Amino acid sequence: MTKLLQWLWSLGLLGVVWATLTLDLLGLSPLPPPWYQVLWPLPTYLLVVFGCYSLAVVGYRVATFNDCEEASLELQAQIREARDDLAHHGLKF
Repeated sequence: MTKLLQWLWSLGLLGVVWATLTLDLLGLSPLPPPWYQVLWPLPTYLLVVFGCYSLAVVGYRVATFNDCEEASLELQAQIREARDDLAHHGLKF
């Protein structure tokens, strides 16, 4: 199962539980009013928390990004070689 399917499955399950509790779809005794005050804005809160988590992950990954010095030197050497080859075939830069 891919990560996307895991997220969608979890989100769907959470949505079903939220709708069941909020709309009283099972016909159980109604929840106390403080519960509804927490349940109604819950999707908005979860969206904000997910956004903060995503921002933190992106920030962490950018902060810990590895520099590849060997790959950089190899790429520069390949660029020089390609320029020399093109100059040899008559292309001017």
